[in-house]
Amino acid sequence: MPKYVIERDIPGAGQLSPQELQAISQRSCQVLGAMGPQIQWLHSYVTGDKVYCVYIAPDEESIREHARQGDFPANRISAVTTTIDPTTAEV
Repeated sequence: MPKYVIERDIPGAGQLSPQELQAISQRSCQVLGAMGPQIQWLHSYVTGDKVYCVYIAPDEESIREHARQGDFPANRISAVTTTIDPTTAEV
């Protein structure tokens, strides 16, 4: 199943309280539960004004539907083609 990185423009994301982040996470999980197991949220990175989410999904449209149902922005959706890490440098 393809993996995607979703870039969400959320002004002040880095200033959200733990309670606000919990509420957003709960809403996301609620929508995912209704959509079924074919789409999965792996984790997210919260920065100053953006949230970067990593999902496994059958296609980009599933990601967009999750965003619509949850009322989340999905400003950029990028399919992951390869994963590298420090072990990639090893010979």
